[in-house]
Amino acid sequence: MNELILGVLAALTSAVSWAASTIFIKVGMRDKSPVAVNIIRLYIVSIIFAVIFLLNGTFSQVATLPSKLLLVAFVSSLFGFVIGDYFYFHALNMMGVSRTVPITSTYPLWAILWAFLFLGRRISPQVIIGAVLVVTAIVVVRKAEEKEHVNPKGFVFAILAPISWSLAILMMDWLTGYMDVLALAGLRMMSAALGISVLLPRYLLELKRVTRRELGILTGAAVSGLLIGQYLFVYSVNAVGSQIAAPVSAINPIIASALAILLLKEPPNRRILEGLILAVIGVILISTA
Repeated sequence: MNELILGVLAALTSAVSWAASTIFIKVGMRDKSPVAVNIIRLYIVSIIFAVIFLLNGTFSQVATLPSKLLLVAFVSSLFGFVIGDYFYFHALNMMGVSRTVPITSTYPLWAILWAFLFLGRRISPQVIIGAVLVVTAIVVVRKAEEKEHVNPKGFVFAILAPISWSLAILMMDWLTGYMDVLALAGLRMMSAALGISVLLPRYLLELKRVTRRELGILTGAAVSGLLIGQYLFVYSVNAVGSQIAAPVSAINPIIASALAILLLKEPPNRRILEGLILAVIGVILISTA
């Protein structure tokens, strides 16, 4: 099996893992704020990666890395899991899902642009068309949601979120040329946990009220979304580049919607089927470019 197919399959599997993480949170974390949930997930996955690093000796490998690589990995994690998610969560609160997600789902297009401008990647028209189809698919699905009032500040946050995520992906793409996939995935998670700790005092009371059941659910969400999902995404970026991995993995909201219908018995919607068709066509175009 050639590297392109393996990279695309890894990106698809990462999308499924992220969607599964969303289902975990939807089932048992409805009364917790997104930031508190994110703090706990990042702490849990950082502990898991730390154990893995201790067992296989990755910490010694990380300790020998130049300070420049460690700094870029830290900044990448901040843009991806702290700054970008901060903008995203606030946009959700201000504008609602139906207006926020179509805007934030444009991050693959930004990732393609940065890969072209800063990494010198050749981007074929077929990849661009495929990425546009994936983004359109997400918009189609989310337009089925309830209409929300528009908040101008929320709109700005919704624009800044995908730009932050795409910059994180750009830096991660560059780092894959110098670091092992597992080391990079774990280092980004630990760096993100360290970075998000600045928000800990604000959410400390809420975090203290987390039950054992909720902690178990968040462990499942962390393992599926941040351990398996992020590792496979980093692997995909290393194998095929961010210009392909980002748009393929971006179909995770559509997979989450489909899983919600199958597992949570949410009412089906014609838009979801239309979105799935568009997304499948987009992924096929990208993977055969």
